Amino acid sequence: MRITVDEQPRQVECGCTLWQLRRQCCPDADVVVHNGIPTASDATLSAGDRVVFVRRHSTDAAAIEQMLRARHGDKVYRRLARASVGIAGVGGLGSAIATALVRAGIGRLIIADCDVVELSNLHRQHYFIDQIGLPKVTALRQTLCRINPHITIEAVNTRLDADNIAAVFAGVDVMIEALDSAESKAQLTTVWRQQQPDTPLVAASGMAGYASSNTIRTRRVMHGLYLCGDGTSGVDGGTSLMAPRVAIAAGHQANCAIRLLLGLINPDEE
Repeated sequence: MRITVDEQPRQVECGCTLWQLRRQCCPDADVVVHNGIPTASDATLSAGDRVVFVRRHSTDAAAIEQMLRARHGDKVYRRLARASVGIAGVGGLGSAIATALVRAGIGRLIIADCDVVELSNLHRQHYFIDQIGLPKVTALRQTLCRINPHITIEAVNTRLDADNIAAVFAGVDVMIEALDSAESKAQLTTVWRQQQPDTPLVAASGMAGYASSNTIRTRRVMHGLYLCGDGTSGVDGGTSLMAPRVAIAAGHQANCAIRLLLGLINPDEE
């Protein structure tokens, strides 16, 4: 019967088990992924099964690719590995979005910001105390490379404006707005919609405070423009930005980007 082993077709005898297959193909594998699920139990294989063998302590590009293929399936892995995503702003939103996308296996990120890491960032942004004083894009690139050093990360330490936005993020498949001020958000949205109307933009508005998590959602504002957040909450009146709700909004943005890349969102819906 025919199965798939490490994303390659393979003919095995009827009655063959996972452990027998491991002895034949990869006896030093620490993890066996059977039809997308890691398993510690032997089982008899069936026609069409997918099996991936993973060496737990391997960190080379091939091992990471193998692990992502095992978890996502080949089709999803390939789409994400070929994808390019731009992130404007790498504060609370952008640093969390970038981390989620790297873990998901996005092949290329362009991150842009002009700020440096400060102590006041650490309560909600994905930075560490030993990174204080570094440009945010430099610090974030360091952290992302600790997760997966084999993807492409372009770190652009610059102030974004109407004259450079399109050039900095040229060629991305999805653009993500993760800036701080309302003025910067509006400028990027306007410029992107005018200059790159065919590339979807995922923006954010409203994630301050400690209201219910369920008020944060993703909605389509117009063709190719998606907005994540509750749409209302800000830092006015003493309400602060808290890591949990910022992370929830960032998760919405990262998930929206992945859904767009996988073709799971109709541009006129969601």
